[in-house]
Amino acid sequence: MDFTLNKYAELVKTLISSGYETITFEEYMNGSRPDKFVILRHDVDLKANNSLQTAKIEHSQGAKAVYYFRVIPESNQPEIIKGIADLGHEIGYHYEDMSICNGDTDKAYTHFKNQLEYFRTFYPVKTICMHGAPTSKYDGKDLWKKYDYKESGIIGEPYFDIDFGTMFYLTDTGRMWDGYKVSVRDKIPEYQDIWTREGLVYHTTDQVIAAIKEGTLPKRLMITTHPQRWTNSKPQWFKELTLQTAKNVIKFALLKLK
Repeated sequence: MDFTLNKYAELVKTLISSGYETITFEEYMNGSRPDKFVILRHDVDLKANNSLQTAKIEHSQGAKAVYYFRVIPESNQPEIIKGIADLGHEIGYHYEDMSICNGDTDKAYTHFKNQLEYFRTFYPVKTICMHGAPTSKYDGKDLWKKYDYKESGIIGEPYFDIDFGTMFYLTDTGRMWDGYKVSVRDKIPEYQDIWTREGLVYHTTDQVIAAIKEGTLPKRLMITTHPQRWTNSKPQWFKELTLQTAKNVIKFALLKLK
């Protein structure tokens, strides 16, 4: 079965045994550039406890990652945030302030600064990442058309500060590794066609693992997962499969309307 914690552990083990060094996004922005590396990014949208499980898997294998937390209760669980930080992982803010504040840019920026200070009580947050919020008409990144996150001591936001021409991006959006086809915002459209032509398209985790073992995956990676999708519990696994299938239909319809 795909999208289990066991399968995620296999993915991490394969990356490390194949020579990939795990670095946090903060380290990358501070100039860390090993010859072969992966940034393990986690968007904690829901079910925060799942993130603690993936964090423990990574820690047990000597890997480190970055976890981006939303402000909603399903993500914002103080003890879990602290537990993940204590394992040596980076903590960041998964912001969606434009949606929360109904597109009011000034209110959204005030909300952003307040939430940033809150998350800094757990970790000296230096990087942020937008939450896609596919059903919202507001794009969180639009906040930065008026304001500058660097004024708040933020050194990096993946969608602005990574040159994806030199780093390959994989995300489990849609509960598949080629989910950019149904993704509203979690995609890199200017490079997706290039990667497709180069054959860098994967649907299952086993296909990603095979590419790592074969040495056909690029040397510089960002791999984004949503830990709510990864579980060894069969009831949770089937529930997530059912819900995500329905979400994909909705997202596909939204894309068609644009």
